Amino acid sequence: MPQTGTTATAATDYLETRRHELRKMRMLMIDGNLTTNLRSLEAGVSARAHHGGYWGFSSVPGAGGPEQVAQVVHQARSNAQAMGRFGNRSTLALPGESYLGQHSFKGKAELTPAECNERLQALHSFCKQHYPDVRSTRFLLSDEHHSKWLTTSRGGDSLSSIQRGLCYITLMSNADDGSPIELSHPLSWKGSAADGDLSPEHLAPQIDQLYQHLQAKRHAVPARGGMQTVVLAPALAGMLAHEAMGHPCEGDIVLGGAVTAGLLGQRVASELVSMVDIAHTWKGQEAMMPVYVDDEGTPARDAVLIDKGILSGFMHSRETAERLGQAPTGSARAYAPGDEPLVRMRNTVILPGTSKLQDMIAGVDEGYLLAKTGNGQADSTTEFMFSVTLAYEIKNGKLGKAIRDTTVSGSAIRVLQSVDAVSDDMHWEGGGYCGKKQVMVVSMGGPALRARAHMGGQ
Repeated sequence: MPQTGTTATAATDYLETRRHELRKMRMLMIDGNLTTNLRSLEAGVSARAHHGGYWGFSSVPGAGGPEQVAQVVHQARSNAQAMGRFGNRSTLALPGESYLGQHSFKGKAELTPAECNERLQALHSFCKQHYPDVRSTRFLLSDEHHSKWLTTSRGGDSLSSIQRGLCYITLMSNADDGSPIELSHPLSWKGSAADGDLSPEHLAPQIDQLYQHLQAKRHAVPARGGMQTVVLAPALAGMLAHEAMGHPCEGDIVLGGAVTAGLLGQRVASELVSMVDIAHTWKGQEAMMPVYVDDEGTPARDAVLIDKGILSGFMHSRETAERLGQAPTGSARAYAPGDEPLVRMRNTVILPGTSKLQDMIAGVDEGYLLAKTGNGQADSTTEFMFSVTLAYEIKNGKLGKAIRDTTVSGSAIRVLQSVDAVSDDMHWEGGGYCGKKQVMVVSMGGPALRARAHMGGQ
């Protein structure tokens, strides 16, 4: 790592520099034909300065040599000073310790494009042989590697990395009425494509389960609209935690007027619900997206958001922590080399409970099991709407027919307050992106939840 020259001057209250390398691979195979084969490398150096209550940021592409570092440091300081023309601001103390250390994932040697193609071709051939009635198959294989070298004027010096591989398996067919239907199954893991077991032998049970669900969707019936008792499978519980409650608990969103700003210490969920944004370790195992130090050099720690139903805290950068009178959590993250750190989630999870999923279903006279979601959106009031791509009727405690694609919506606070059972299992997923001015790699997790929510339908 080249010297980054982050000694503070009289004109700068705080200064950090980051050298960031981002490598990405993406391959898409449709019906045995490779339609996308992309590889990219993005590198750059950035600096962020704080002076007189204002931030200044600057970045340039490149390897981060001494001349580039000097350039961005000078520009960041100039930008912070120029912002002072908008009026005086009180100088922030920017609390938080400094981090010294290195963390990187040591995985297998990366696959060549030909090896990736072979693995995708094997999966296509397996599906064509075992499921001849499937109309179309789609396999997306991707990985990305973030390496960030950071130094700060407070003595911080760190190397951090996030390395993620993922594969989306999608099967397509026709419903009884001839309309197209499809289902996807996401797989994600730490490391590159080489670190995931993509062999048909290993994935056969998961692909077969996906196929069985697709067959059920061929005969799907419409859902009943309105408030319903729902069992949210872990994938939907994780989405609810991230999208609907996670974002309103990010410090900058709180300062921007999120409904959570006035609810600290109050009940926002059933006492069965606890929710944490995990920094790097859960139950002795490294999380999917381990963050030991964030992109402003703060040691990362878990942020307990909901403790047995009580809103207990938020995720913070140094600045939002000071403004809200809480401790920094090491949640300031930047996605690309030219991005400025923002308060972002890491591994957001609703903690497991004590119920068994089958017992939760058995306790429903009439309702729905919501098993898979495609996407979702929410706002700072915790109002949300998620697509539901796989769900089943529950009648007299037993699963019935699959239902057509629909939506589930409501206020996350009201939904979480209605939770009367939380399963003891846990599902982690890290294959998606979180959007907030810039995308971000995150993971989310959860058990199953039984609650009340609004279903779209007839």
